[in-house]
Amino acid sequence: MSEVAYSVYFVPLPIGNREDITRRALDVLASVDTIACEDTRHTGLLLTHYGIRKPLLSMHEHNEAARAGEIVRRAAAGERFAVVTDAGMPGVSDPGYRLIQALKKSDVCFTVLPGPSAVVTALVGSGMPSDAFFFGGFLPVKSGRKAALLQKAVEADFTSIFYESPFRIVKSIQTLATIDPETPICVARELTKTFETYHRGTAVELAGQFAERPPKGEIVLLIGGINARGGKARDNTEF
Repeated sequence: MSEVAYSVYFVPLPIGNREDITRRALDVLASVDTIACEDTRHTGLLLTHYGIRKPLLSMHEHNEAARAGEIVRRAAAGERFAVVTDAGMPGVSDPGYRLIQALKKSDVCFTVLPGPSAVVTALVGSGMPSDAFFFGGFLPVKSGRKAALLQKAVEADFTSIFYESPFRIVKSIQTLATIDPETPICVARELTKTFETYHRGTAVELAGQFAERPPKGEIVLLIGGINARGGKARDNTEF
């Protein structure tokens, strides 16, 4: 099936394994005029791997507001763009949201391609209930805000998912163990990469496991809440 022509494409990239990119994503990247990306060096390596040569435009969290206006103007004039970030879906804990808002206010047509997602991959791999879940992005750095958010996750009747730094994950798990030692959690790390691992257990078990050997790499933290304690899925009959 031929690709419908859009002016701007939001293209998700692999979260670790380069082979996870879709054929459609490669076709779009090879057909547009310019690729807006979070890190030109990082994206350049991926494009080189697949033999794609295109002009790259840097668009990251510090310049997205200005770039959004520029991309809208250039796209309105006929230039076609692909928008990518270093990994995963643009706009999900990554640049892209401001550009989407600018495009919505313009007459420039855009579309979003499906693709790799650390959130969904971690959710399924964790074995946590997946019929209802909450994604909270990166956990707050300040301990008070973090503790309050983790308290809500422990008490929720759905699975909660967060990104967390390897430098703060141990303290976050210790906080969970203090709130409720028996809370079921999972630490999914380095997803789709060579050293991918899923650490599953209660908060107190994983706090002990990581006390001397903290996990490294990119981490997704999943908290089962009350719906995961008996292995039963949430009852959605009320909706």
